[in-house]
Amino acid sequence: MSTSVARITRGDTMFEVSKLNSAYGDIQVLYDIDIHIEEGEIVALFGPNGHGKSTLLKAISGVHPATNGSILFKGEEISGTPTHKIVEMGIAYIPEERFLFPDMTVMENLNMGAYNLNARKKIHENLEFVFEVFPRLAERKSQLCSTLSGGEARMVAIARGLMCDASMLMVDEPSIGLSPGIKFAVFEAVEKVNREKNLTILIVEQEIEHALKMANRMYQIKKGRILFERKADEIDVREIEKAYF
Repeated sequence: MSTSVARITRGDTMFEVSKLNSAYGDIQVLYDIDIHIEEGEIVALFGPNGHGKSTLLKAISGVHPATNGSILFKGEEISGTPTHKIVEMGIAYIPEERFLFPDMTVMENLNMGAYNLNARKKIHENLEFVFEVFPRLAERKSQLCSTLSGGEARMVAIARGLMCDASMLMVDEPSIGLSPGIKFAVFEAVEKVNREKNLTILIVEQEIEHALKMANRMYQIKKGRILFERKADEIDVREIEKAYF
């Protein structure tokens, strides 16, 4: 039985998941997930490793389709829609693994993010914004991605997601494995694209305090179920840590 979660709203709902379930073969991972995101929000998703956070993002993006349930984006049902069509509709998914093309340059990887028709029309505008958000990438635009540091590679992965001209960005563990300075730069970039582009963001992050500082709301997931939803400024970090352990 799923946990009842009181819904918190602040504006126009851009995205909504209802009674979403997902499994790998006979192993169920997500149970009746209900979340919603208002236009222009940053929403954080917290939870222990292996409890369904990444699976939820993959189900939304079509990488690993849900077994049942509803996914509405701008009022349109997208459950079962192919991944490339979901990107064209305006949802960009940036996985933890990055999946860069190592033998291609930074610029070539960024251009790969602008393959859909809408993005190609705005490629120069989006590239200018990407280099404003990540000036280090402008300095390394001719460099092979195989030669980048971990932090630089993470920047390329996020920047490539921005190149597809999305209106909603899903980012999985953007700060994992990064030095404190690079983590700060990545979080600052996420806040900047939200603030200046009004980009709606769903972020999975283990750095709880940093994520809460920039998020409007958060969801706590455990064993594939949503435990609770809170406004970020009303959260006691100890409450989240207790849910982890």
